[in-house]
Amino acid sequence: MGVLWPQDSGLQTGRQRLPTAGRQSDRQNARLALPSVRAWRYRPAMPADHPAGQDGITRPRVIVSVTATADGRVALSRMERLLDDGPNLRWKATWPPDVGDLLMRRATAIEQRHHPTVVLEGSGTFVADDAGSLHLPDTSVPADVLRTDFLPYRSARWFAVVDGRGRVAWAHKGDGETSLLVIASRSTPLPYLARLRQERIPYLLAGAHRVELTSALAKIRTELGAECLVSEAGGGLNGALLRAGLVDELHIITVPALIGGLGTPSIMDGPPLEPGSLPEQLRAIDVQVGAHGTIWAHYEVVARYSTP
Repeated sequence: MGVLWPQDSGLQTGRQRLPTAGRQSDRQNARLALPSVRAWRYRPAMPADHPAGQDGITRPRVIVSVTATADGRVALSRMERLLDDGPNLRWKATWPPDVGDLLMRRATAIEQRHHPTVVLEGSGTFVADDAGSLHLPDTSVPADVLRTDFLPYRSARWFAVVDGRGRVAWAHKGDGETSLLVIASRSTPLPYLARLRQERIPYLLAGAHRVELTSALAKIRTELGAECLVSEAGGGLNGALLRAGLVDELHIITVPALIGGLGTPSIMDGPPLEPGSLPEQLRAIDVQVGAHGTIWAHYEVVARYSTP
């Protein structure tokens, strides 16, 4: 299977970020792990399918799927990317034998229940936080052409990356089943959009000044026909989805380890909760505890509706 590597990663081996909800990396980890014995399980109900929103806009069901330490950290530090061999090995060094089995169970459960066709990532997975837009030559392609959605072909599955600033140089575009899709905005540098067209990399534009996630999800539903999307992104994008009220489910595998550190990426980063605002309430759907203390918890976000 082809791997969606950014050109500047310089990687040949290591952590493979594969573009399906049941990622190959999860399956590989499961094969290497000893079978886990569930010490405890709680499973009251399964979530219902996602209806159209109150505003009438239909969007895919959004499932956030993350693996974190007991203190909620999803990376070792903000300076290191888990795509790189060294950080990836240290990240997994404390994983007990039951992690791989729970990763496999999670991937299988999401696939069997929802059949997601889009996996969502942020550009921060592939480039440093302070990385700027790519330096590309000016383009002669008219701006009105570039600022139009570009879908030169259809795909059974999509690996969608939010890159409104045009920061990632892609060397691979997918494989026979899954294709790369860039989510940009009308303010994304035109040379970057021209490069995507030149490389026949599909993109959707959502938002005028930055990527507007509600519009992006609406386009993913209407243009791609996706009924379910799995976010495997970092805390920045997941936090933005949360603030926009776009998260429907959370699957979190909690590894019995601690990282700590002010500013270390967590499950949900981004702007703090507004004063007087309520946290999002979760309803437990399924909780499994592995023989070595790893926890896979599946939650549904409890919808809040305004009263007249």
